[in-house]
This record gives sequence, C-alpha cells and structure tokens, in this order.
Amino acid sequence: MANGGPVEHGFPHLETVRAAITALYRRLSCDTIQTFSASVAPADVAFCDTDDLYLGAQRVARELVRHYRLPDARLIVSFREMRHAANVELAAGPEYFVELNDRFRTHRRDIGAALAHEVMHVYLHRLGLSFQGTRDNEILTDTAATYLGAGWLLLDAYREDGASSQKLGYLTPEEFGYVLAKRAVLFGEDPSVWFTSPQAYTAYVKGRARARLDEQQPPLTAAGWAGRRRYARDRRHAQTDHAPAALSGVPYSFTPDGHGPLRVSFPCPTCHQRIRVPVRGRVRARCALCRTVLECDT
Repeated sequence: MANGGPVEHGFPHLETVRAAITALYRRLSCDTIQTFSASVAPADVAFCDTDDLYLGAQRVARELVRHYRLPDARLIVSFREMRHAANVELAAGPEYFVELNDRFRTHRRDIGAALAHEVMHVYLHRLGLSFQGTRDNEILTDTAATYLGAGWLLLDAYREDGASSQKLGYLTPEEFGYVLAKRAVLFGEDPSVWFTSPQAYTAYVKGRARARLDEQQPPLTAAGWAGRRRYARDRRHAQTDHAPAALSGVPYSFTPDGHGPLRVSFPCPTCHQRIRVPVRGRVRARCALCRTVLECDT
C-alpha cells in the first residue's frame, strides 16, 4: 500500500498481467468467465462514516463473497496496525480471517477495495491457482479481481496530489486501467462512470490506450500502416530464409511447417494465448481458449 510515498506508474508488470489473464481462462474456462459479466455495483459496497465499522465491513465482505461465487465462505474482518493494506489467513475454510490496516477505520470508502483483493486470494486458493513468488502471485490476484469485476474498486482507491498519495494493490494505476479496458471490451461496459477519483480516470484512459494496441498488432487486419510494413518485410525474410531468424520488438513469430506453408504465431488480443495460422493472406482465426474470432491478413 502506497501511503504518502511515491506511486509507481507505467506498465512494468505487463507480461505477468497477460500471463495471469491466460491462466484465468485456462483454469476457469471461457464459459465461467462469462458468468462474471456484471461488475460489483458501487451501491453494494458503499460505506459511509455513519455505518458501524465492523458490521459495515462484514456486509461488504459478504457482498464480495457473493460476487466471487463463494457462498460457503465466511470472512471474519478485524483491524490492526500493520504495514500492508490487508492480510488474509488462507486456511481450509469455511471461515477466513481478514485483517485490515487501521488506516481503514477512517478511510472507510476504501474498505471494499482492500476486501476485493483479499477475497480474491480466497477464490484463487480454492481454485488451486497461483504463480511462483510473492510478487507474481499478488499480480495474479490483482489481475483476477479486476478481470472478474471487482478491481475497479482498487483503481478508484488510487489518489495522488502534491502533498499525499494512496494506492492499493500491486499493479500500477495504468495496469489496473489496462485490465479494466480488457474487461470492458469483453462485456461492453464502461467502468469509468464508477470512479470517484480523477486520478483513477486518467490512469484508466492510459491503460485503455495500451490495451487497444493489442488489437492493432500484425497480422490482425486492424494493424496500422507501419506495423503492416514491418510485418511484410519480416514475412519476406522468413519465406526466403531456410530457418526464420528470431524477431525482436514484435509479438509475432514465423515457423516453418515441414513441406507445408509458413506459419505465423501471435498472441490473442483477448486472452493472450498464442494462435498459430498458415501464412496465406486473409484468414479468419478463432482462439481455442477464449473463442474470440480474429480477422487476420497473414
């Protein structure tokens, strides 16, 4: 939790974020992810200063348990002085003990954001889905919470001005915006209407711009002129060389297919699973993992 200190910006964890989205699709399936089409509603996790602290925190926790489809899980929320924003004890269940930083006694509107992350820890624990290392596992947790409809709370908890700052989670604000934009395309929603923090909206716009670049990379037909020109040059070299050279700075790669046509592989812009198709002009490819249909010019 950045509390008055510097807030990291940009996209330093982007590859891990993309790997987390792929892992979600592999573990949950496309059909299960589609059941999370409705995000957590602001009214369901609203918390005002007149609410009882403990009863209100338990109410918000129950709402997030319901959202994540964990009906038999019971969260016991307490508060204590600690360095991190929150912590959850991942036991066998069905009861899970969550500790929130004492800061949330007076910053109650951000309790939903802290609990969105901690309840996702419980969800992933039950799925048996994790990454190696604390850092990557926390990035997986933030990404999953955001992609499954509760992470907009984490981005909205980001506030920064000349005198103070606050940010929850391990993703940068722009990375939260990136994952939110991916979700927005998938479900046709506009999360920006829920933001109360102007800095959160700015970060979302930057993340959305980065997410759109994923949809504009060759061999997708939406690629720009410069990308298409580079792709044509790389394809020409791959067709004339016996063994295509490794390419740098581009998401695609060419591989020979025995005596058949050259093939190109590239990441699906939705789930980032790699797709491999023949190099033969205009083709329509369907991602086997997320079922996205892609228009390509190979």
